Amino acid sequence: MPEGLTSAERLRYSRHLLIPAVGEAGQLRLKNASVLLIGTGALGSPAALYLAAAGVGRLGLVDADVVDASNLQRQILHGESWIGKPKLASAAARLKEVNPHVKVELHPLRFTPENALQIAQSYDLLVDGSDNFPTRFLTNDAAFLLKKPLVYGAIHRFEGQTAVFAPHLGGPCYRCLLPEMPAAGSVPSCQEAGVLGVLPGIIGSLQAMEAIKLLLEMGTVPLGKLTCYDGLQSAFRSIKLNRDPCCRLCGGQPEIHSVFNAETTASASCEMNSTPMESITTLELRDMLDQSFDGLLIDVREPDEYALAHIDGSRLIPLNTLPDALDSLPKDREILVHCKAGGRSARAVGYLLANGFTRVKNVAGGMDAWLAENTKI
Repeated sequence: MPEGLTSAERLRYSRHLLIPAVGEAGQLRLKNASVLLIGTGALGSPAALYLAAAGVGRLGLVDADVVDASNLQRQILHGESWIGKPKLASAAARLKEVNPHVKVELHPLRFTPENALQIAQSYDLLVDGSDNFPTRFLTNDAAFLLKKPLVYGAIHRFEGQTAVFAPHLGGPCYRCLLPEMPAAGSVPSCQEAGVLGVLPGIIGSLQAMEAIKLLLEMGTVPLGKLTCYDGLQSAFRSIKLNRDPCCRLCGGQPEIHSVFNAETTASASCEMNSTPMESITTLELRDMLDQSFDGLLIDVREPDEYALAHIDGSRLIPLNTLPDALDSLPKDREILVHCKAGGRSARAVGYLLANGFTRVKNVAGGMDAWLAENTKI
């Protein structure tokens, strides 16, 4: 436990020290605090930057993705030179430049029911920067079971929202706002809807503000309040959220007692691909493997993801290395491609089809669906 601020830290945080509600005691409290950010994308980028700049002593980052050119319009942690490289490597390098006094802990994997509690248990609070419903449900459930505050955020085109979910502090949880998974197709995917690049900067900054307030026990924590921002109208409004007495997680007679449930194990894929392609389900894949499949099963995730969980007999070819591996792939055998949820594998299938491979199929749902089926068995 650090005993005090160094002279370099006093200079760095001098504007904080001038604020009576913060001062040296508050800055030292931030130095001793820890925050887990789920995702280093659109929302995670500004939140991580401001939490690091504020001097939060330990930041945990969870992300298994790589930087894509389409990210750079809004994910301000990353730059051109990091395209094709792990987001966590990019984030770590940028945050070190922002504040070398902050310890950055990298978790280069998906946040899943298998690892959520283990990862989150050592942090003071969680910041949700995810872009899909299963991860939002999972982050909420993990925070509830560990009795840690969750700073939630979401964005859509020109609008965003944020809230603090903390039933152990008397507020509602995310399931009080959204009791069940939206029906398939009822909510546009991230690529279908789009988002104005500056919007996540606003919402992610609000998330950083609420996280700092929680850590300093300063101001009013917006328990039971959803803050909504409309960029086109330049307007904020607040919606009251009551704790649902019938909530399946935090209600009086809860039905959910684990991070393994129907919402958290659903497919998290939000990516689409414009290239026509054939797909198979993970159940169909299992049947093919059980019948001595003589084709090639390619896993286009990153090595850390593969080490955590993989399908026996699969060949690891990370998506950014696929162009270099084309000459080693057979064009006379069936090729099945999977990733974590179907997005990267869809891009890989499109690339293979464009390069003369005809017997290629995407495994819909990827490892998310595969692991969910294993959980049921």
